[in-house]
Amino acid sequence: MMKTIKTEWLSNIRGDLLSGIVVALALIPEAIAFSTIAGVDPKVGLYASFCIAVVIAFAGGRPGMISAATAAMALLMVDLVKDHGLQYLLAATIVTGVLQILAGYLRLGELMRFVSRSVVTGFVNALAILIFMAQLPELTGVTWHVYAMTAAGLGIIYLFPYVPVVGKVLPSPLVCIILLTIVAVFLNLDIRTVGDLGELPSTLPIFLFPDVPLNLETLWIVLPYSASMAVVGLLESLMTATIVDDLTDTESNRNRECRGQGIANIGAGLLGGMAGCAMIGQSIINVKSGGRTRLSTLTAGIVLLIMVVVLDDILVQIPMAALVAVMIMVSIGTFSWDSFRNLKQHPISTNIVMIVTVIVVVATHNLAFGVFAGVLLAAMFFANKVGHFMLVKSDLDEASRSRSYTVVGQVFFSSSEKFLSSFDFKEGVDRVVIDLSRAHFWDITAVGALDKVVLKFRREGADVEVIGLNEASATIVDRFGVHDKPEGVDQLMGH
Repeated sequence: MMKTIKTEWLSNIRGDLLSGIVVALALIPEAIAFSTIAGVDPKVGLYASFCIAVVIAFAGGRPGMISAATAAMALLMVDLVKDHGLQYLLAATIVTGVLQILAGYLRLGELMRFVSRSVVTGFVNALAILIFMAQLPELTGVTWHVYAMTAAGLGIIYLFPYVPVVGKVLPSPLVCIILLTIVAVFLNLDIRTVGDLGELPSTLPIFLFPDVPLNLETLWIVLPYSASMAVVGLLESLMTATIVDDLTDTESNRNRECRGQGIANIGAGLLGGMAGCAMIGQSIINVKSGGRTRLSTLTAGIVLLIMVVVLDDILVQIPMAALVAVMIMVSIGTFSWDSFRNLKQHPISTNIVMIVTVIVVVATHNLAFGVFAGVLLAAMFFANKVGHFMLVKSDLDEASRSRSYTVVGQVFFSSSEKFLSSFDFKEGVDRVVIDLSRAHFWDITAVGALDKVVLKFRREGADVEVIGLNEASATIVDRFGVHDKPEGVDQLMGH
């Protein structure tokens, strides 16, 4: 127990505290912006970000990952808020949490093993593009001061680490935000600040159950939205966990992360917040700033609340240009540049899956659509590739007028046609032996192909013997095959 606490909480105290402060500053404009997308008051997003970050620090399965209100979730709430109001959104947030807890106990987190590396790379690249695109409104139709501040911020972020001693102690994004805020206030620059995004809350969140009727009608209203948010939230969280795993060379508990996200969303709904999930941008900021353990996530949540409630007078003066510089740094650091440099070396199928995932996510702004498209394409390419590794060899014994076929490889829906076309049914032999000792039959399509082969040879007058089926293949052939079942043969032949 003490070893776990030391490893997950106290092994990197200075780095976690400083990175948590940076993340808290980056969360504020994001939470306000996502509240605007969802059509709710800014405090709904800020309360959600505080609650989710604090709860996930204890309940999540990926130390050092940041969860809060997100754009992917906000987009799914728009119609619910417009048609039914805030209280139904809070109810939907609680139901979302319940569904995610169920997913954790059903071990659905293990489904991430079906997501290929090319899909994860496409997801990362798409999010890097979306993060950059989200900054463009802050850089459009503005004075030259904004461009100068943003450029100065990027200069600080990338050059400060080279400053002797302090460059290795203080996170450069935090230094960027502090210095640019001082410059903006001292020079009295007329540029957009955090305070221009909306009014910050002045009180702590209050525990309240959503004011909705507790009946089936309410459930049917919120369930479609909750199911969508649960799926998208878990997809984004598990994909982000995979990326942070790679960045930190550690492993996460996916099923615990599912349950943790659920508990955090229930807490957010009861404290007046919207549903959220893991944030790749803030998670990378946390890792790049030195955050590694649960303490960094907890610090981000607590500092966020202190800032918006206690230090709001200072907070509203932070120039958006400083935060834009931080997010551009995140975008550049998130994008997998190697994926483009290695396009010529990687298989074309891998490149297609990655590029399609990027295009779908960027075009729809919906993570789920991009991941589903990528997984579907990857599965199709895999099935096609495995199907090509199936072959059928044959030998003829002229003395006994017997033909032996040896099947090698995997027989399933993708290779069944190739399997069928490998037999010569018009040869006119007396006996056919089909050796399956080096083959495996996976599905009813493969079994159906075997039935057709056996029955066609018998129709031509040959005696057919099937040998060598392994135990797994024999089980599916015995259950679904009809070539040795008279009633099944009649049914197959249409009698």
